Amino acid sequence: MTAARRRTAFVALLALCVVGAGVAVLAGLGSGGAAKGGSTGALADAQQTRRPVVLYRTGDRSQGPGGQLALASLAQPGTPATALHLSCGRVSYAPGAGLCLTQAKGFAAGYEADVFGADLKVRHRLAVEGVPSRARVSPDGRYGAVTLFVTGHSYAAAGQFSTDTTLIDMRSGREAAQLERFAVTKGDRQLTALDMNFWGVTFARDSDRFYATLATGGKTYLVEGSVRGRTARVLHENVECPSLSPDGTRIAYKKRTGPASRPWHLTVLDLATMHETPLAETRSIDDQVEWLDDRRVLYGVGGDVDVAAADGTGRPARFFTGGGSPTVLSWAARTPAS
Repeated sequence: MTAARRRTAFVALLALCVVGAGVAVLAGLGSGGAAKGGSTGALADAQQTRRPVVLYRTGDRSQGPGGQLALASLAQPGTPATALHLSCGRVSYAPGAGLCLTQAKGFAAGYEADVFGADLKVRHRLAVEGVPSRARVSPDGRYGAVTLFVTGHSYAAAGQFSTDTTLIDMRSGREAAQLERFAVTKGDRQLTALDMNFWGVTFARDSDRFYATLATGGKTYLVEGSVRGRTARVLHENVECPSLSPDGTRIAYKKRTGPASRPWHLTVLDLATMHETPLAETRSIDDQVEWLDDRRVLYGVGGDVDVAAADGTGRPARFFTGGGSPTVLSWAARTPAS
């Protein structure tokens, strides 16, 4: 990549998969917010005892680049959250393997993707270029995906942003693939446009199959891909920031339905029938949602996190007050092979 691609495109952070920074108060899950200091054993203990928890990023910038991580119990809502000794700009975790996007040390050092374990110790470090947008780990911890905003693509106008999405082998900490190099088909035709951009990766339980957003020709599409096959195919139009349900049957996403001031409506797509269900949330939400369980989704809005029913019924409710970037850990996935 050229030096131009490393120039930040901060305005783009308002456009794709933005996750709120949040602060260290977790109302409803724990009173009084995350405890001061930090713990290196809380995540490992939750994993060992299989206690359902939510990992989230606070907005305490004094703890380092990004926000300090914290852990709160889902089984005991009144338990105070526990601060963790790790700070990330974006974070995702699956049994035994976490991915932390953070700013590297030093002047104009850029960003790095750190692979860490349940003990919060960094196992691998991979330099990345651009402004972090999203991080996601497959349910079994085998692969990670990072999306960054970059500039300097040959097809883009001066100052225009685009995205780079890289898959990471979580065992070695090395790049496994770049989605831009995958063979993508739409029907019986292979897409070869220069302006193809990918973001919002979400993995199936087998760690090979994934879903993501593809943008090309002014439109967005949901694609289903294979890591091993280095292939992907278009499934549905007008899908951004997909998130696969725990049972693997539905995709929650933001659908472009309105003007630039209120562009998106949260929607759930049934993968078997391609039937769309608009959610009860009426505000325009710019986030890649997190499934709380097979019935409810979480999403960031105004610096908080709300919850809504995935079947479109009911009314949205506050889940976090002053929190952000939640990762729900129910420990249902397999522990990755060594």
